[in-house]
Amino acid sequence: MTTGPRTPGRSAVVVGAGLAGLTAATGLAAHGFAVTVLEARERVGGRTHGIEAAPGVRIDAGAAYLGDRHTELHALAAELCLKTTPTTMLGASRFALTDADADADEQPATSDGRFPPLDAVALGDLFERLAELTDAVRPDAPWLTPDAERLDALTAAEWAERHLTHPDARLFFPLFLGEMCAADPADVSVLHLAFYLRSGGGLRYLNAFAGGAQQDRIAGGAHQVCERLAAPLGTAIRLGEPVRAVHQDDRSVTVHTDRGTYRAEVAVLALPPLLADAIEYRPALPQPRSGERTARGCAVKVHLVYPAPLWRDHGLSGWSVNARGPLLSTVDDSPEDGIGVLTGFVTGAEAHRFGALTPERQRAEAVDQARRLFPMLPEPQGVHITDWLADPYSRGCYAALLGPGDWTRIGPALTAPHRRVHWAGTETSTAFFGLMEGAVRSGRRVVAEVLARG
Repeated sequence: MTTGPRTPGRSAVVVGAGLAGLTAATGLAAHGFAVTVLEARERVGGRTHGIEAAPGVRIDAGAAYLGDRHTELHALAAELCLKTTPTTMLGASRFALTDADADADEQPATSDGRFPPLDAVALGDLFERLAELTDAVRPDAPWLTPDAERLDALTAAEWAERHLTHPDARLFFPLFLGEMCAADPADVSVLHLAFYLRSGGGLRYLNAFAGGAQQDRIAGGAHQVCERLAAPLGTAIRLGEPVRAVHQDDRSVTVHTDRGTYRAEVAVLALPPLLADAIEYRPALPQPRSGERTARGCAVKVHLVYPAPLWRDHGLSGWSVNARGPLLSTVDDSPEDGIGVLTGFVTGAEAHRFGALTPERQRAEAVDQARRLFPMLPEPQGVHITDWLADPYSRGCYAALLGPGDWTRIGPALTAPHRRVHWAGTETSTAFFGLMEGAVRSGRRVVAEVLARG
């Protein structure tokens, strides 16, 4: 990443060293800005995070997947000399879709493909209804969608109660919503649900591996994107400095941390809405970044590490969908050569329950369920649990969940600068909201905004 000559007087403070913040920081540096990046964590990466599963092998504890429509992320990865690897989905799937009151020892079903062994007509009706909502939403401005106020006042749980009559559709809907956006149906408005699906490329694209949004991973882990973006910035990145206040006047903006103050021409805040609202602003924000019903994305990610992807030897893909937790879905995230990594997703209300358990109990539940789904598995070599709900500097994952009233109240001011303060982050992108692609696009947008200030 090249940095151009500094232009006298041009300076920026970027808050947040995730994908959005570092995309903005490197973009501004390339146009001659003196840039300082303030990051609360002791690492860069935000909601991308690589953890060591085996010596020399890193896996994605956070955001992981990308598809062919994620053009900005693909271009950035290529610029940083990073390659992608396909998400392996060869083989049959496993489904444990009996309800919570059924016999816990009932054997999971094996099925070709990813379509669950539930009533096809009922699921077809569910997907048709979701497609109707998705097609009607305005992706560039969801608050201007026809009937937006009614759709934004209604939770997805209330919508399901009114429109889903078949037990199989009622069973599958919260599992689908948890997989798509790590949400409990009671936490999000129907407008947010429809927008999220439309923003991500539509129901089919967002839900697909081959040819869809989950087709590939960054070889070696998505965290490398941020690490390589950060490298040329060097000491301009200050780790372990949570921002407490942002004050501005007609000439500059001053960002306050516990360790010091940083003054610049502009500030870029690349933070989730709940974190942005925890900062003191002078003058005050004209509109909060979140609302009373804005919720944390409900995601806990579990990695079970084995000597090899042993399920493949039995004709299984590693993919499963389960009505009971903790692992509501699993996927094969094994590296191209070597160990086997079965990734489990704990989402929605189950993420809150699981997160309250002791680490020992969490491990036991995850291992026991994996063994029921895939009886050939031995005791795992490692179990890694990443609780994004409990992370104080993310406030959930994949992204913030916009609840009733949020889009119609907050949406119109989503990207509007507050004088010298500009906003980035995947939650500010109306394209690929909640995804890595959305974060990168938001960083690009902010660079254009700042340059347009003159």
